[in-house]
Amino acid sequence: MTEPIVFISRNRIMPGMLEDFLRHYETSIPVTQTSKPDTLVQLAYLNENNTEVSIVRVFPNADAMDEQLRGSDVRSKVFYQFIEPTAMEIFGTPSSYTMDMINKVAGEGVSITIHPTYAGGFVRPA
Repeated sequence: MTEPIVFISRNRIMPGMLEDFLRHYETSIPVTQTSKPDTLVQLAYLNENNTEVSIVRVFPNADAMDEQLRGSDVRSKVFYQFIEPTAMEIFGTPSSYTMDMINKVAGEGVSITIHPTYAGGFVRPA
């Protein structure tokens, strides 16, 4: 059985960039839906002050997460005009490719936490 992976990125929204971020994020969703079919879930949540955004992604396995991250170094440069990463969490066992990309995209000072051991559960298809 392949194990699902959950990836949560936590980001600070740059001052005055909330509306620009939201516009850009909304236009990126259809692209991700079409080009990354194994990304099962992608949801963004703002904190109560609209100063931080957390993005949750769920993948059926490590290969699907690898596919999501292909090209993320280029996409992140665009997004980082609006947001600054503060922390990343991975639930599941990521591949070495994923870890290389995460470290490249995250940069210095970004907390990366991995919870590698899958204990069970389910992902319900839509």
